[in-house]
Amino acid sequence: MVKAVKLADIAEKVGVSVVTVSKALSGQKGVSEKMRVQIRQLAEEMGYSPPHAVQEGKNKSYTIGVVAFETYFAKFASFYWKMYQELATRAVKKNCFSMLEVISYADEENLVWPKIITENQKVDGVIIIGKPRKDYLKMLYQNKKLPMVFMDFYDDEDVVDSVISAGFNGMYRMTDYLIKNGHTRIAFVGTLMFTESITDRYFGYCKALLEHGIEQRHDWIIKDRDDSTGMINDYQMELPDEMPTAFVCNNDITAYALISQLEARGYRVPQDISVVGYDDYLYAEYGDSRITTYSVDMGEMSRIALSCMMNRIENTSGTVGVHIVNGKLVARTTVKNIKQADSLE
Repeated sequence: MVKAVKLADIAEKVGVSVVTVSKALSGQKGVSEKMRVQIRQLAEEMGYSPPHAVQEGKNKSYTIGVVAFETYFAKFASFYWKMYQELATRAVKKNCFSMLEVISYADEENLVWPKIITENQKVDGVIIIGKPRKDYLKMLYQNKKLPMVFMDFYDDEDVVDSVISAGFNGMYRMTDYLIKNGHTRIAFVGTLMFTESITDRYFGYCKALLEHGIEQRHDWIIKDRDDSTGMINDYQMELPDEMPTAFVCNNDITAYALISQLEARGYRVPQDISVVGYDDYLYAEYGDSRITTYSVDMGEMSRIALSCMMNRIENTSGTVGVHIVNGKLVARTTVKNIKQADSLE
């Protein structure tokens, strides 16, 4: 018979007290968020079951509603579809069932409530993937009967658990990577204030420039999408008259669209201009990606989102917070090392 995992076993592995482990698993104060995540992840890996789980039935099952928006699902199987797949796969492993509802452009604009919430679909909680319009988000806050968790965005209202990638640090690292490859003339591509994520990534870009004493140019801040629909694919970016040597893009779809636009003008990537993206995900229709990018850890984001949701359902979670998940830089073939090239001339 397999020996049951105890709090002391987890405490020994982490190197903390049993009290700290207990606080982390029960959502009490007095434990840093980093330590709380580490302890919960280890407990899950070791197969720890709290006493109430044994009494009430191990691996209690919940139905999780997932709401996304046509803006992010239009035309191709999107980044958000992949994120939902990760979420659904993890839910099954926790003996939970997930239901996806995609809100159309019209329903979002006309403030039509998700059927998952209004039509008694018997879900225990709702995860919102991708930021909706401001008025739609304001409407969602009126929902009091079901716990909510936001995924891949957060809101300044700070009343809902949110799980996001490390946009600020990730874009800082991408910009710093370009600088270390000799680039000092770097533009940012992304529509500022469209989402908090884009704006956070812009500030990461600004930090990297500031640390290296590089002046930011306003004509090198370039919009990448239609303000009303958020669509990128058919949007023609307004490129500057004086071109930079590199562009840092707020996502890979924008990076791909930019490369296509540059090549149509006769520029070669990376021989003439370097380009980096963010997400490490492209639509299958675009073929294999060669873009240097920042890889988002969707698996970890999904794990934390589900953990937050289950804690809210069971009323065991403490303070609402924004959970930031780190990714990694993936170097491919769209960045030219200017320093190295200059030394060979």
